[in-house]
Amino acid sequence: MKKLFFTQEDLQDFDYRTELNDPGKYPFTRGIYPTMYNGRLWTMRQYAGFGSAKETNERYKYLLSAGQTGLSVAFDLPTQLGLDADHSLSEGEVGRVGVSISTLSDMETLFDEIPLDKVSTSMTINATAPILLGMYILIAEKNGIDKSVLRGTVQNDLLKEFLARGNYIFPVEPSVKLSIDLWEYAVKNVPKWYFVSISGYHIREAGASAAQEIALTFSNAIAYIESALSRGLKIDGFSPRISFFFGVHNNFLEEVAKFRAARKIWARIMKERFKANNEKFLKLKFHTQTCGSTLTAQEPENNIIRVAMQALAAVLGGTQSLHTNSYDEAIGLPSEKSVKIALRTQQLIAYESEIPEIVDPLGGAYYLEKLTKDIEEETLSIMKKIEDRGGAIECINSGYSKSLIEDSAYKYQKEVESGTRKVIGVNIFQENVEIPLPELKVDSKIEEERRKEIAGYKGNRNKEALKDALDRLKDAAGKQENTVDFIIEALRAKATLGEITDALKEVYGTYD
Repeated sequence: MKKLFFTQEDLQDFDYRTELNDPGKYPFTRGIYPTMYNGRLWTMRQYAGFGSAKETNERYKYLLSAGQTGLSVAFDLPTQLGLDADHSLSEGEVGRVGVSISTLSDMETLFDEIPLDKVSTSMTINATAPILLGMYILIAEKNGIDKSVLRGTVQNDLLKEFLARGNYIFPVEPSVKLSIDLWEYAVKNVPKWYFVSISGYHIREAGASAAQEIALTFSNAIAYIESALSRGLKIDGFSPRISFFFGVHNNFLEEVAKFRAARKIWARIMKERFKANNEKFLKLKFHTQTCGSTLTAQEPENNIIRVAMQALAAVLGGTQSLHTNSYDEAIGLPSEKSVKIALRTQQLIAYESEIPEIVDPLGGAYYLEKLTKDIEEETLSIMKKIEDRGGAIECINSGYSKSLIEDSAYKYQKEVESGTRKVIGVNIFQENVEIPLPELKVDSKIEEERRKEIAGYKGNRNKEALKDALDRLKDAAGKQENTVDFIIEALRAKATLGEITDALKEVYGTYD
């Protein structure tokens, strides 16, 4: 039975007053900046992308005009899996869950009239991350913008694909190698860019608990860092550009405590394990997204309240960037109306609640401090078990990490089915009402249009220069060289995303 209240005696195993410290001070439990949002609000970065590059470009302009402060690109499944829109396996998926990008020309349309030197852009892309960032760099270059001033994030987290999301292409080890290629390239060439956003969000969406989300994410981060160090990169050279991406669920206080515990654990990992010698390198920087798995198709308007609660938990937890889901996402692609409500949810918290004026306003509450400590201990326990089994990559290959998520997901679902976990409109206060149809639909004609566009693109290029660029890429990959410069040169020769991916498949194979 849960305790009804907590007292000082409940916290006698540690003195929470000495653990708190001031905001902006190690281990950053209360926030990574002394003034937090009182000095600067979090970035309001709504995730968007559907249909064609032109349609998505129009949505971006709408969001920016409504007050959004950063872009976040959703790519469709073919783009994520390295398939051009004209590939037979792309049929039925072009533009469905994100924007369709196959060529440099598509990317140019996507960001038409958007000032890349003034707007930061996040791209949720992993297996094909070097290709998409290469496209972004080249369209900036065409507009006279040097890559050194570009700001944004590319997710580039392949390990979580094997655990939770499934959008992998190459085997585990080559996938990590390609990820670190991008780390190395960005450190040298795109200094303001976050070259990885290590994702717990998808792990949480797959069914992990709060502590599992943090533990598996940080274990993956350790694997990436060790790989980067083995390549000769210096911890102080790349650590400021490591970022994270977490989900936020309905258990309000648990989520606030999760973010506080995560900051503390990450600071210790960087200081004690990797010997980062500058305090700013110890700060956990993360984007948060409200969890789509908590949304219901039944009574979708209820999702507006769910999203608001989750967004407030993220803000009280100290996020640096936030996406709020739209209320109709359990039904289909979000409509323009629902997207605006989602953005307004953040703006209401930011400008009307006055919560941002206080740093860590819940800090010092007995229950929150106890919960923060409990999540910290559970997270460290899971991480030790992963370490004892050989680390994140070994636990992915053995299936251990995935089994943790599956067991947790099964337990959650059984709780919903038994009614011990209440979900309004699903297993409590149910009404026999018809689920509405989605307002926004992707036109089925898009596939035919995309095939024509790609055929035109392929028909207007130097075949010899293209073959030479792809051959150089394959040669570099075979010699274990950094592939990013060669990918960019292939893009200059008008290679498509699918052609570059196929070239790398010839060297690395595919994950079975």
